[in-house]
Amino acid sequence: MPVRADRLPDTAEPRNATYPGAPAPPPGVVVLGHFDQPTGYGVSRPHGSPSWLFTWTTGGRGYLWQGGVRTSAGAGDLVVLAPGVPHGYEVEARARNWRFWWAHCQARPSWAAWLRPYDAGDGVYVVTSAPDGVHDRVGTTFRRMHADARWTGTGAPPDPASPYGQVAVSHGSAARELALSALEEVVLLTTAGARPAAPRPGLDARIRRAQGLIDADPGAPHTVRSLAQEVALSPSRFAHLFSRQLGRSPMRALREARLRHAARLLENTDLPVERVGAASGFVSPSHFNRAFRERYGAPPGAYRQTHGGPPG
Repeated sequence: MPVRADRLPDTAEPRNATYPGAPAPPPGVVVLGHFDQPTGYGVSRPHGSPSWLFTWTTGGRGYLWQGGVRTSAGAGDLVVLAPGVPHGYEVEARARNWRFWWAHCQARPSWAAWLRPYDAGDGVYVVTSAPDGVHDRVGTTFRRMHADARWTGTGAPPDPASPYGQVAVSHGSAARELALSALEEVVLLTTAGARPAAPRPGLDARIRRAQGLIDADPGAPHTVRSLAQEVALSPSRFAHLFSRQLGRSPMRALREARLRHAARLLENTDLPVERVGAASGFVSPSHFNRAFRERYGAPPGAYRQTHGGPPG
């Protein structure tokens, strides 16, 4: 998916870096707030942050950089910066102001798969294609997150409609989990609701539909014959056209989609490895283990230990 992100020299930094930024929390704490800053506001963190930083722009424009990547953010853009890499942000020079929600936290493992398609390099994730229809919902979710983070755990949480100018810090475990759940909703709304990448020019609509069927449900018992029937082609004509246009056979594309699906399940669920293989369309556990090792360089169990596990 296209992002507005460019490479910068390693020495790049914001033009103005004179104002204190949003505080970075210790592990297990969520810190968030809403800023409306004028031209001249900027923050530089030469050593990066120990936590993830999420920004959702509601007005004006901001400029963010991390490592060798920079990006500009306008209303409806979500920019996420991973920890441990030098970064900074500021009001874009030609803008009068930058209004944005921000949140520092330790990201849940399950978010990695949702953000991966928006990876711009150096731990920067830029989602610029969230549809207008979700913008109000995201704003409402941030306001609820701001209220939930201030909850003491007794009585009712603060009213999300109350003024949210102050910085909120989730000190209790209940407040933290509620705030993280709200932020998870933001990530899901903006990434799952984003417009898909433009189709490859010249790609036959029937082949595009077949690839879409594979991607939508890789665990289904697809065959060359069943896919050809879905797009009203003979099996031989379909297989020839698919291979010519996409550079791989339909069954090779299906195998790759099943392996990607299995990797996402291993990263984000605690399903047993055998069930992951079956849910991804592999009939034989031994075939699944062999194919997965060939593709990812490790068996499924070892991959899970390295790349995540159950969400939460």
